[in-house]
Amino acid sequence: MVTLVDTPGADPGVSAEEQGQAAAIAENILALTVLPTPVLAVVTGEGGSGGALALAVADRVLMLENAVYSVISPEGCAAILWPDRSAAPEAARALRLTAPDLCRLGVVDEVVPEPSTAAHGDPAETAHRLRAALLANLTPLLDVPPAMLVRLRRQRFRRFGATRVGARTGRR
Repeated sequence: MVTLVDTPGADPGVSAEEQGQAAAIAENILALTVLPTPVLAVVTGEGGSGGALALAVADRVLMLENAVYSVISPEGCAAILWPDRSAAPEAARALRLTAPDLCRLGVVDEVVPEPSTAAHGDPAETAHRLRAALLANLTPLLDVPPAMLVRLRRQRFRRFGATRVGARTGRR
């Protein structure tokens, strides 16, 4: 299964929550967590908030070179941590939401280079590069037994945010 992620994120409004948005996101995360087949996710543009997280539970996560991926928008982060949204550029740097940053952090497995004109400037070349990256990442997964895929996928997401043993408890 391949998911293409390009969403500013879930609607933060009361109406969306009343209509079950949080439950839908949670159900999608659960479904992808236990799916006994290889799953690849590609962040193609903006991967924001719970909407993107719900689509990116995968064995391998790829990002186009100029895409962004974060649990919150820079504006939302700035509104929470600074006096106002004008601190969005500072928040964006702190969030490390670029493809190279996320690859270094291990959140993303591969950055797919875009043509010099960017993805939208040469969609055919972008598709060619993306196809090659998908095949390279899918092929090794085809030999992994389904139960192992599910176990490894869960382990992958459980390790995000952990920096060392005791980091959560404050012990060293």
